[in-house]
Amino acid sequence: MTQKLESIMTKQVSAVRPDQPIADAANIMHQYDVGAVPVVQNGQCVGIVTDRDIAIRAVANGRDGNTPVSNVMTKNVVTASSQMDVHEAARLMAQHQIRRLPVVDNGELNGMVALGDLAVQDIYENEAGDALSNISVPDNTLS
Repeated sequence: MTQKLESIMTKQVSAVRPDQPIADAANIMHQYDVGAVPVVQNGQCVGIVTDRDIAIRAVANGRDGNTPVSNVMTKNVVTASSQMDVHEAARLMAQHQIRRLPVVDNGELNGMVALGDLAVQDIYENEAGDALSNISVPDNTLS
């Protein structure tokens, strides 16, 4: 029996708009103890901003908390549907070297799945480990 993402995804997801300051995204991360916040405009997931994006693309470049999220977010976001098989999601995360996967149905953000969500499912522990090992390997195609 295959398990769908809808059964393990976080359904109540806080998001920010691209024009909001990164301080708002950081506050959401702090409040909910998460490392990534989807960026939504007109109901569409147009990006994702991570704690690392804020640290590397903003703080390390001397930008302040008023910097718009759109200046530091990742724009080409890999997404999944709530009906995607959990195994396929693990493969997708490994293939794209990502730890978080926004769940989008009919163009709208419906949830979020993190690598940790896969790991807490006993039957997916090996896949989560495989995904993490693939994520942690440097991508030499970028150099």
